[in-house]
Formats: sequence, C-alpha cells, structure tokens
Amino acid sequence: MPIPDDVTGEEIDKDVRQELMSLPKGLADDVSRNLVMVARLIDEDPEGAYGYSRVALRLASRVAAVREAAGFAAYANQKYSEALAEFRAARRMTGTVDLWPVMADCERGLGRPEKALDMAGAPEVQKLDKAGQVEMRLVAAGARRDMGQLDAAIVTLQSPELASHSVQPWTARLRYAYADALLAAGREGEAREWFAKAVESDKDGSTDASDRLAELDGVEFMDALDEDEDEAEGGAPAAAVTPVEEFEEDSEDIDDEVVGDRHEHEQHEQHEKKAEDGLED
Repeated sequence: MPIPDDVTGEEIDKDVRQELMSLPKGLADDVSRNLVMVARLIDEDPEGAYGYSRVALRLASRVAAVREAAGFAAYANQKYSEALAEFRAARRMTGTVDLWPVMADCERGLGRPEKALDMAGAPEVQKLDKAGQVEMRLVAAGARRDMGQLDAAIVTLQSPELASHSVQPWTARLRYAYADALLAAGREGEAREWFAKAVESDKDGSTDASDRLAELDGVEFMDALDEDEDEAEGGAPAAAVTPVEEFEEDSEDIDDEVVGDRHEHEQHEQHEKKAEDGLED
C-alpha cells in the first residue's frame, strides 16, 4: 500500500523507535512509516489501518510494537480472534499486562463473556495501572450485560472512580457506561443524571452522551437537508407557487393576450377590406 510522501517515522512513540533500532535502518524506516499510517487511520478508516498493519507485520513480525499495532487494527475491524492472537504474542514478547483488558474484551467479542469475567478476577488485574483497572471494570460490566445480568453490571461499575469528582481520561466513558446500564434496567431518572454527568466530563466528544441526554429529555433534532428534501417531495403548501410555475403561468397569460390581439387585428382588417370592396362597387 502506498504511503504519502509527508509521512515519516518520527511520528511514532520514542519507545517504539527504540524497539525498531534492532532492525536494519531501511527496514526500520519502512516499518515505522506503516505504523504511523496505522495510528493515523485506525479511528477514521479501520480497514485502511488494517492494511498497513499487515504490511508492517510482514516486514517485522518479531517486534512487539508491530504485533500490538496489528492487534489493535484487527480489533478495530472486529476481527477478534486475530486480534487476540496478536495481543497474546505481544504480551509474550514484553511480559507486561497492559493488554489484559483488551484481550478480555476480545473474549467478549468472540461470544465468551464468562472467559472475560475470569480474566477480570485474575491476579494480572492487580498489576494494571489505574486506567487499566477502570478499563477492566468496563469490560467486566459489559460481560455481565452480555449474560443478561444487568443489576450485576451496575454494581460492577459502582466504584471510587465513578464517584470521584475528579475528571480523568476514562471518566466520561465510565459515567456513560453506568448511565446506559441504568437505562437498560429501567431506571430512567438515574440514567438521565449520569448521562448529564458524562456530558460534563466528555470534553473531546468521545461518547454520544449529549445525544442520549437530549433523547431522554424529548428533544428532537431536525436535519435541514431532510426538511428541504421533504418540501421538494410535496411538503410545501399547495398554494405556494415556485418561480418556475409563476413564469409558466405568466407565459400562458401573455400567449392568451397575443392571440386575442391578433384575432381583433384580423377582424379589423376584414372590416376594412369589405368597406373598400363596397366603395369600389
């Protein structure tokens, strides 16, 4: 896959650059540029990101950062089995537990929520940083919902991080998940409260909490483009006349006037001719 000329390997994380130093320079440059494209496209064009990840994987499959990037690209395309295999490979290479929550979520994607819950209770979770532990809590709550255990999902999300007034990178998603679980359980009033809290903490628009809150409040958004299309299909009042119709009507009136004038003129000429014929006789 072609890579734009302006893409350089300098955009990748310094730790990844350090890891790629084990490769020959030309190869390291090619791999790093493909990893940059994965990072650029993974949100807006997951399929494109996946394509670049496969190129990087073909070039340097023994580099942990490459396996991890390939895992996230597969995950973004809902290729959960493939993603899980790549994450496991990256974990074996690094020995870290950072990927544990997303590996558990892959188990959910594969229809194995029980396995995800087992992972949520594993010792590895205690080795995660705060962000990783919150992510693991979100995955566990999702697994509970997959199994139809709504009340358990709500309890799973109740935590010091949820109750905290401090806004962290995970706050909006945690509050959103809690509000959504409450709503699914029929607790609409509480759900509205937590969707509002999610909106307050969602500075970068990572959730659609504002839309969900508006929906609960009965607010309907009309698309201006849809309105125009409705009017074009007959939504405008019957008495309304478009400029084209006015022009056509005016044209018809003018034609009628011209025909009438011509008829009067012809009659006048006939009378004059008869008068002239009478004088000649």
